[in-house]
Amino acid sequence: MNNRKTFFKFVIPSVLAFALSGVYTIVDGFFIGQSLGDIGLASIVLGYPITAIIQALGTGLGMSGAIRFTIMKAQGSEKEQQSCFGGTTLLMFLLGGLITALLFIFLYPLLHLLGAEGKILTITAEYIRVIAVGTLLQLLATGLVPFIRNMGGSTFAMIAMIAGFLTNICLDYFFVWIFDWGMAGAALATVIGQAVTMLAAVLFFIRKKAAFHLPQFAAIPAFFCSICKVAVAPFGLTISPTITIILMNRFLLMHGNEQAVAVYSCISYVVSIVYLLLQGVGDGSQPLISKYYGKGNIREMVNIRRFAYETAFVITIVCMAGLFVVRGSVGVLFGASSDACREVADYLPVFLAPLLFLSYVRVTTSYFYATEKAILSYFLVFAEPLFEFILLLFLPLMLNLLGVWLAVPISQAIACLIAVCAQCAVEHKLVLNKGGE
Repeated sequence: MNNRKTFFKFVIPSVLAFALSGVYTIVDGFFIGQSLGDIGLASIVLGYPITAIIQALGTGLGMSGAIRFTIMKAQGSEKEQQSCFGGTTLLMFLLGGLITALLFIFLYPLLHLLGAEGKILTITAEYIRVIAVGTLLQLLATGLVPFIRNMGGSTFAMIAMIAGFLTNICLDYFFVWIFDWGMAGAALATVIGQAVTMLAAVLFFIRKKAAFHLPQFAAIPAFFCSICKVAVAPFGLTISPTITIILMNRFLLMHGNEQAVAVYSCISYVVSIVYLLLQGVGDGSQPLISKYYGKGNIREMVNIRRFAYETAFVITIVCMAGLFVVRGSVGVLFGASSDACREVADYLPVFLAPLLFLSYVRVTTSYFYATEKAILSYFLVFAEPLFEFILLLFLPLMLNLLGVWLAVPISQAIACLIAVCAQCAVEHKLVLNKGGE
């Protein structure tokens, strides 16, 4: 009973924080959609992958550093803890400067690659220029939160994200609707909101008197490599829905039109909230899983994982039912045209059906990277977008536009099958190890 209470003490704030993060992603879509209509929605969804990649990089690096931090703490290695915290922060600073420079240099080729053309290209570029300026703030906001969680501040992490979320909403209202700054205003609201979260994180570390030391200069390259090795999985888990968005946008434009992209943007906004809730379960349970893994307490580690599966399934079922009931109102929320609203209601159930598969994959992936099983987590993270891409190459040739819509649920079912096989292999190894003991 105590373990279950501890589990929910970590997971509930994490789930709430990720729920807010999910709403965060739709706020710009709401204000821009109501202001600019279908073309604004299409521009937001075409430009959003760049924002998502920046934030996913921060999440990946922060989660990787926090996992190592927790394992070192469980093993009593105080000096390594401090070096881990400082080295991970340094890596985020360096990466922030590099990404900002690359975005300004390759902005238009990148937007062309994402499928932006004509007027959509122009207004999407307005959005990304501002996002590029605020890259470091976004990296730090998303990258420091896992450290807060792993230092016992799950509730504070949630409060920090709430503060950023409320700031984003208020500024979107003023910048987009009152001042009529359009896409640039929405991007500026996002960046400032992330800055508020980052500042809250800094205040937490000052209050906790968290020691901050850099690794020895000669050890920095090896440290960066070790952090990046584990970071690939949480980064991939966070960015996987964005890869789906990129692929779907390209193939919807290829086999449909801009309205199809607007329809998918509405669907992706609401379904992405479910993805983030599930990630909240996985990331919320990660500190406990890593702690017990570091101590070698397999029994408690497995119990935490079981609680995570149960919680993820319940959340998924509730979300599936709720979104199915309100499917006719989703398009209206984002200011989509009447035709687009009808298509949203028609196609949303196709994306709800495989969410139970996804819940299993998400928790299993989080468990793998929390226990430093990097290779297995890579397989699970990238299986879905890989199979999705393969299906998008062939299904539309047979089923036209319907084939594009079906690629996502089928790829999620395949990823779930792979997750089950990987989990069985891990369980078999645990049994063998116990037998050897």
